[in-house]
Amino acid sequence: MCPKNASYYGNRAATLMMLCRYREALEDSQQAVRLDNTFMKGHLREGKCHLSLGNAMAASRCFQRVLELEPENSQAQQELRNAESILEYERMAEIGFEKRDFRMVVFCMDRALESASACHRFKILKAECLALLGRYPEAQSVASDILRMDSTNADALYVRGLCLYYEDCIDKAVQFFVQALRMAPDHDKARLACRNAKALKAKKEEGNKAFKEGNFEAAYELYSEALTIDPNNIKTNAKLYCNRATVGSKLKKLEQAIEDCTKAIKLDETYIKAYLRRAQCYMDTEQYEEAVRDYEKVYQTEKTKEHKHLLKNAQLELKKSKRKDYYKVLGVDKNATEEEIKKAYRKRALLHHPDRHSSASPEVQKEEEKKFKEVGEAFSVLSDPKKKSRYDSGQDLEDDGMNMGDFDANNIFKAFFGGPGGFSFEGNLCSICI
Repeated sequence: MCPKNASYYGNRAATLMMLCRYREALEDSQQAVRLDNTFMKGHLREGKCHLSLGNAMAASRCFQRVLELEPENSQAQQELRNAESILEYERMAEIGFEKRDFRMVVFCMDRALESASACHRFKILKAECLALLGRYPEAQSVASDILRMDSTNADALYVRGLCLYYEDCIDKAVQFFVQALRMAPDHDKARLACRNAKALKAKKEEGNKAFKEGNFEAAYELYSEALTIDPNNIKTNAKLYCNRATVGSKLKKLEQAIEDCTKAIKLDETYIKAYLRRAQCYMDTEQYEEAVRDYEKVYQTEKTKEHKHLLKNAQLELKKSKRKDYYKVLGVDKNATEEEIKKAYRKRALLHHPDRHSSASPEVQKEEEKKFKEVGEAFSVLSDPKKKSRYDSGQDLEDDGMNMGDFDANNIFKAFFGGPGGFSFEGNLCSICI
């Protein structure tokens, strides 16, 4: 090869460009224009190489030089517009990244890569934003393509680690961050991510240990601290919220537990464990419609016998909740003994008996009479083993002829206190503890 012939370097540059070997082609193009500064094709090829590598400013200078040599050169005019477009996409991407509008950044980088197809910088920025958007397979694919060409690329190693970190593979992620720092000790993003990954793992493990030891207050605080480390780690934070909800339910912080489950689901809509935990909290707080909704979601996703049983149980409790709660009417626990039920009836019946409120206003008399009837109705069910069993199992009491409209609250009252006139309300007020 003649070392002083610009066209030879230009021709080899053209061949290398066809092979997508733009860095080598750039060197030949630059050598060509050094030998002949008026070599228009050399300037064009240098500009195209710069453009393909993402160096839009350098590309613009090359195309402007062509236009100085030939003002009407349409190819140079078009390529100059392409370079200006890339500069604008870079500017928009920078603003988008600052605003955490990662979709905008991906869009801008895709447009820029149409002209700058060999720019690793644009590909890395796109991959990082894909990772921040939770599109891990796409991000890993871009980073892996770069690493196949350059295994020491610290930015690509960082993105691979970032994907693993956000997928809750902390140990593997740390390995990539360490490798990136080995290639580029001043890589601030890799250093921060490595520190966060280690801190998150340590704090989560401390919380798990405290939970297993039954130290729920400490576990709650540790999970809370872990949640402040990295708001961007969606998958790990979803697990932390669910873990804190589990601890919260142990501490009887049921409403807070429900909130934590909701936050976990907002981060990861496929997180079955969070739906199950929230559904149980809804059951514990007697929010049965919400519990049924969550169990339906779970069963639609995973049709197991266990999930079907949980759904049916929630549906039964919902059905039962729509009836009168006879236990609440009498003010007793659902595990109350026969003696406790009798004692509660005695107290409530005397409290709401119409004779006690004979001098009250018509409105009060009407309300107390209603409550007196409800107390009698509740006692008639809970004091009868057969009726109580059917009631507790959620069956309809009117089946098998158990019509609740057939009883008279006064008759129950008289029977309980003995005989048709066996109780004088006025004479017993002083001796009854209501």
